[in-house]
Amino acid sequence: MKQAELVIIGGGPAGLCAAVSAASSGAKVLILERNNALGGQLVKQTHMFFGSEKQYASTRGIDIPNILLNELDKYKENVEIMTDCTIVGMFEDGVITVIHKEDKYFKVKPEAVVVATGAFEKSLVFPNNDLPGIYGAGAVQTLMNVHGVKPGDRVLMVGAGNIGLIVSYQLMQAGVKVVGILDAAPQIGGYLVHASKVRRMGVPILTSHTVKEAIGTDCIEKAIVCEVDNKFQPIPGTEQEFDVDVLCISVGLTPLNELLAMRGCEMKFVPQLSGSVPVRNENYETTVENVFAAGDITGVEEASAAMVEGYLAGLCAAAKLGHKSDDFEEKKADYIKQLDSLRAGPVGEKILSGIEQILVK
Repeated sequence: MKQAELVIIGGGPAGLCAAVSAASSGAKVLILERNNALGGQLVKQTHMFFGSEKQYASTRGIDIPNILLNELDKYKENVEIMTDCTIVGMFEDGVITVIHKEDKYFKVKPEAVVVATGAFEKSLVFPNNDLPGIYGAGAVQTLMNVHGVKPGDRVLMVGAGNIGLIVSYQLMQAGVKVVGILDAAPQIGGYLVHASKVRRMGVPILTSHTVKEAIGTDCIEKAIVCEVDNKFQPIPGTEQEFDVDVLCISVGLTPLNELLAMRGCEMKFVPQLSGSVPVRNENYETTVENVFAAGDITGVEEASAAMVEGYLAGLCAAAKLGHKSDDFEEKKADYIKQLDSLRAGPVGEKILSGIEQILVK
């Protein structure tokens, strides 16, 4: 049985920030990450962040992991990092089982845990949606920004949220023709600054449209799209055909919550938070004592919010273990203030209405 005071599951934006916060407070931290490097979604985000200086505004996502790792290095006596770790389960007795590099199995029983496993991509159901050439937006980002592989020559993007708009722009920067961007909603969900970029480059954004069918033999060759009504039902006679070799699906994310459910945490399906999320208190502690959660697993937002949630969860988890810094209240108030600022505006109103449904006061 491996020993650890605080285990952090997930080395993405929320997990790294939780580690920084907890280690700087004096807690002994073990980070378990399934990939071979830390950073999570940040490693493929080449665009600059919004928010404030505290959330690394004007810094490219791919540069943020090194900033956080340099910060962690200041407390290296308190930090152990294990990559290539797949968490098999979290059990009622507090034991976490892990497969390390596919051939080594071990158990760890920490005093507390922060679960920061993020989210996974949603997909769409339509005929032939399993043809080669149909990707999630995250897969396209990974191909281009991590491995330097162009996914195709002619792409139709499905989804006009921030991810769909940003990935469309990145595709064009890589020399790929984006023939259009669809969104089933009557208006785009992403920031206008991102939409303006792609519109200036001549890419049409078709709202109230969806994919009706993909056509191809060994791979996608055409996409048939159509308009939808106010109940998102296809309108006959509105079909259009696009010649494409890539269909990129960017229709949102769903919290990756199986471990919390397995541990016995109370879960609740909240549409405003994009799926099933843990009931928690203001310290990001779930209904199971000493099990904390942070980032997209508590509700899908921007990476900036995930990082602040990570800082807050790590701070509170460390305090629960007896490592309460002298400036604990000041730091906690600042993190809450940062989240309030990030959640200002119409999108934030939706998030806040979701949080109201899962927050134990």
